[in-house]
Amino acid sequence: MAYTRRELGKIALGVLPAAGLLSRRRGFAAAADKPNSKVAGVQIGLNVPYDFGDLAMSGEDILQRVVQLGVSGVELRSQPVERYLGVKPELIARGGGRGQRGADQEAARKTAAEELRKWRVAAPMDKVRAFRKMYEDAGVLIEIVKFDSIYNYADDELDYAFNLAKNLGARAISCEIDIPPNGTKRVGQFADKHGIMVGYHGHTKVTPAIWEEAFAYAKHNGANLDLGHFVAGNNTSPIPFLKQHHDRITHIHVKDRKLHEGPNVPFGQGDTPIKEALQVIRDNKWNIQATIEFEYPVPEGSDRMKEIAKCVEYCREALRT
Repeated sequence: MAYTRRELGKIALGVLPAAGLLSRRRGFAAAADKPNSKVAGVQIGLNVPYDFGDLAMSGEDILQRVVQLGVSGVELRSQPVERYLGVKPELIARGGGRGQRGADQEAARKTAAEELRKWRVAAPMDKVRAFRKMYEDAGVLIEIVKFDSIYNYADDELDYAFNLAKNLGARAISCEIDIPPNGTKRVGQFADKHGIMVGYHGHTKVTPAIWEEAFAYAKHNGANLDLGHFVAGNNTSPIPFLKQHHDRITHIHVKDRKLHEGPNVPFGQGDTPIKEALQVIRDNKWNIQATIEFEYPVPEGSDRMKEIAKCVEYCREALRT
């Protein structure tokens, strides 16, 4: 079943029911008109499945919603890919973090982490490429791959992470930044080895100096500049940092926040210069994805998909201006 451009526009506004959209069984490539959220040379993207509020979503379900919103580029977390490859879900939960306490719990965590490491280094890259093809056939590029707990990875797991990203067609990986950025030195060495950027994500406590220290460790160390966090934590515009370090910025996270650790608010209601940032990227033709990170409370009478669609349209309009 093919959709016209007009019908896809209605889908993005939530008019057509999701249940009738590009069923997995029939294949996402069935649509004659693929999504296109590249506006004036700037790729508008989504942070998935985070934006949808369900980190356990399958890669197929994520893709369905991305196409529904008319978006053609994403920052994708590694977990949906690993589930597609057949990892045991409990291994990701138990082997990926540091949070457990007590001798028995720590021993169990280490056992799970080692099992997960062995699974990762033997993961089939041909199946990773099949995952990529599913997305690209639907018109969606996986430009950035997000890894959690990456500083816990063994050396061969770091090689796996970069190989996974490259086989997905990504031009960068992303992860949280270490504070102080000690771990970024080691990760950066692997980034240089594989020739692929790392965009370190900063929250409100991250200053430009912290990123700049990470930049000094490796040529391929970069920044995932979160516009809203920067404004709320540094109480100033992120535009000067964006201009100064644009060659190190893999993607921006687009959200609107108030100054002085203020709340997340609907786009256009806060202190974050979203439009200016998008237009600076557009005017300078920088290859920086504008990745919407949906975090403001869903208003009464609305739902998450409708609000994300509004965010996408806000960015489209800013780039058309």
